Amino acid sequence: MGFKKATKQNATIKLAISGPSGSGKTYSALLLAKGLGGKTALLDTEYGSASLYADRFDFDTWDEQDPKGFPPEYFIRVINAAEEAGYNNLIIDSLSHEWSGRGGCLELADAVARTECKGNTYTAWKKITPRHDRLIETIVSAKINIIATMRAKTEYVLNKDERSGKSTPQKVGMGTVQRDGMDYEFTLMFELDRDSHLASAGKDRTSMFQDPEIISEETGKKILNWLSEPQPVTV
Repeated sequence: MGFKKATKQNATIKLAISGPSGSGKTYSALLLAKGLGGKTALLDTEYGSASLYADRFDFDTWDEQDPKGFPPEYFIRVINAAEEAGYNNLIIDSLSHEWSGRGGCLELADAVARTECKGNTYTAWKKITPRHDRLIETIVSAKINIIATMRAKTEYVLNKDERSGKSTPQKVGMGTVQRDGMDYEFTLMFELDRDSHLASAGKDRTSMFQDPEIISEETGKKILNWLSEPQPVTV
């Protein structure tokens, strides 16, 4: 036993994509998975919307719904199933449902507070947080690539045209719909602009994405090459 040199042998990417509705999260996730190569599975919490791209990408969808909605254990089960089935990539579209969807953590905490804790939300969260943390642990420790999309809270801001002097409203993302700090659990997190579809790296342990870019299949290949580099990992 003892110590050994750290390398990226058998490393996988844990990647998140955040953006408002219409920014291209699902399409970008599929492009990244194609670039990473191998077999791709997809958990679709968006009522089958990802299957609209079935003529452009080769992927399998998870078809077992949970009657309880989207509790953390549902996502854990799908991640484990994808790993056991030999997939190389799993797209979770979207992870926001685990937090704010039907049966997600917010609903679970509210139900526990009402039925078990006499309205005490602090005590309720002591029961729900470990369930959420187990999902994070499952994502981080998974032996396959995981690409998770997350909705961004949106707000309208006024942009003034310097030449015309006119102001027009623009829809912008204002943070992800997930528990605070969730983005820190990923190796790489892209934030998509709704209008330009440019991806900016909000967190980047690869140090490859200093400037905004349009996500493409080549982006996935670039990440794959980084995972395959033989040199020691730097922290």
